[in-house]
Amino acid sequence: MALNRDGHTDIGRWRNEMVRTQVKATVLVSGLLLQTVPAWAGWNYSGPPGPPNAFIQTDKATLALYCDRIRFAPAGYEDTQDIVRKQGLSIRFLKDGRTEAGAFQAGGDNAEIRMVDNYPVEVVFKQQADYDFVLDQLARNAALNLSMIDQDVTYGIFSLEGSGAAIKSLRAACSGAAAGTPAPPSAATRVEAPEGVVYCGGGAIKRQIEYVILPSPGDQWDARVTVNGETIRAMTSYSYFGKAAPPRGFVVALLGEDRSEFLVFRDGNEDWLEFGDYTYRKCN
Repeated sequence: MALNRDGHTDIGRWRNEMVRTQVKATVLVSGLLLQTVPAWAGWNYSGPPGPPNAFIQTDKATLALYCDRIRFAPAGYEDTQDIVRKQGLSIRFLKDGRTEAGAFQAGGDNAEIRMVDNYPVEVVFKQQADYDFVLDQLARNAALNLSMIDQDVTYGIFSLEGSGAAIKSLRAACSGAAAGTPAPPSAATRVEAPEGVVYCGGGAIKRQIEYVILPSPGDQWDARVTVNGETIRAMTSYSYFGKAAPPRGFVVALLGEDRSEFLVFRDGNEDWLEFGDYTYRKCN
C-alpha cells in the first residue's frame, strides 16, 4: 500500500486521525452502482453575484465546491445528522467505478463539519493545502464516493466527468478574489443595501430587488436581500428543490427571515429572480 501525503500507512488511525491518503485499493463500490446514479446534468460552474462554486446534482444528492469548503446534501436528512454527529466524512476518489486512487478523511483535526441551510453538510477545510489535494483528486479521477468515516457505508456517489473544467473555473475565480478582486462585503463591514445585479419587475407594485451573500456571516443568516430600499436577512439554500430536478438556470434560493423566498437564476447572459408570483429581470 502506498504512503499517503503525510507519510502515514496505518489506515486504522483514520477514525481518530483524519489524514490524507494516496492508496491503491479496491473498495466495495460496484461499477453497476455508479452507473445507476443518474445525474440531472454534469458538472457546472456558477460565479458572481453569488459565491464562486462548481457543482453537480443527481436525483439523490447534491455536491457543491466553494473556495475553501464543500457542501454536500445527501439523500436523507438522517445522513446529514450522522455525518455531523460523527464529525467525519470519508472522501474517496475512484479512478474507475471500483478502484480507489486516493482519499481524504475529513474530521475535527483538519476541517469544521456542520449543518447549514437546515439540511446540507458543510465541510470547511482548515488548511488550503488539504483542500488543494481534494480538488486535484476530483479533477483527475472518474468518480467520487462520500462515505461514513468508520464504516464502509456510502452516503453518495458522483461522476467526476467534466469536473476538471468546472474546478479550473472555480480556482481561477478564487485566486482572483485572493489577489484583490472585489468580493461580497462581510456582515461586519456592510449590511445596508447590496450592490450588484438589480432585478426589476412586479405587478401593481413595482419592485427593485438586490442581494449579496456574505462570506463570513457568523450565523445562519448568510445573505442580505434589499427590496425597494429595505434590507432583510436571509439564508441561502442550494438544495431548495430537494430530490426534484431544479429548474433551468437555478443558482440559489434566498430564504428571508420574514418567510419571504427569492429564487435566483442565471442561464448564459440571462439573469432573473422569482419572488411571489412574478419574475424579475436584470435591469442594470
